[in-house]
Amino acid sequence: MTIAEPVVKWAGGKRQLLEPIRERAPRRYNRYFEPFFGGGAVFFNLQPKKVTVNDINSALMSLYQRIKEDPEGIICAVNEVDQGLPSEKKSAGEYFYERRDRYNELIGRGNFSLESDALMLFLNKHCFNGLYRVNSKGMFNVPFNGSTRRSIDEDNIRAVSKALQDATLLNTDFEAACEAASAGDFLFLDSPYAPVKADTFQDYTKEGFSKEDHERLATLFKNLDSRGCFVMLTNHDTPLIRSLYEGYHTDVVPVRRAINSDATKRTGTEVIITNFKEE
Repeated sequence: MTIAEPVVKWAGGKRQLLEPIRERAPRRYNRYFEPFFGGGAVFFNLQPKKVTVNDINSALMSLYQRIKEDPEGIICAVNEVDQGLPSEKKSAGEYFYERRDRYNELIGRGNFSLESDALMLFLNKHCFNGLYRVNSKGMFNVPFNGSTRRSIDEDNIRAVSKALQDATLLNTDFEAACEAASAGDFLFLDSPYAPVKADTFQDYTKEGFSKEDHERLATLFKNLDSRGCFVMLTNHDTPLIRSLYEGYHTDVVPVRRAINSDATKRTGTEVIITNFKEE
């Protein structure tokens, strides 16, 4: 049996932190909430029951809904896109940019469909570092990585579909995604990173994630704590994050920054912050 793994590589993904996150997760809890789902590495690793997952990226959540409801359809659609990819690098690049233009045309119209879902998987596999990045107009703009590999593992698509069958999938603001959480529920909060430098913010959706959003998330963290929820948050180890979550359990862990174009900046530290302490 294939164990489900992420189908997309996502900026800020937590694959390399799975062990320390799993070690610190509560042993028993009621429902699981993940309001910044992204690639879903923690969800697929923990395999929780009674799940609500959310992401503000509409294209991403359209893809997960498609995989949940129609795994064979998305497999066929992605294979069809793959079959058109030339083996010669220059021609492959031209094909990639044609498909990228088509994807942007679809999402620009809000046309989240089988075609756009398949193109998202294709582009994620064949773009530089698998980094999903959009410009101020919400258009995907990452260049070709030169690969002519297949875009998917068919067995994994089916495993992911199975893992999502009992999950509630949302596409809304992170606060709204947590409204139903109550005492005994576990919430994993993995928002876009706070900047290491105070004057920079990373945008993975056209809406971005501002300092005010980080402050709003910290308020939510404290509110969930008061409700009796188990809450875990990960982010860069920065003065902003330290100040927002002062008084909570904070562990520092080393990480690699594989998506940074500057190789000298591919190491750093993150924090795992919880309102509980597992023995």
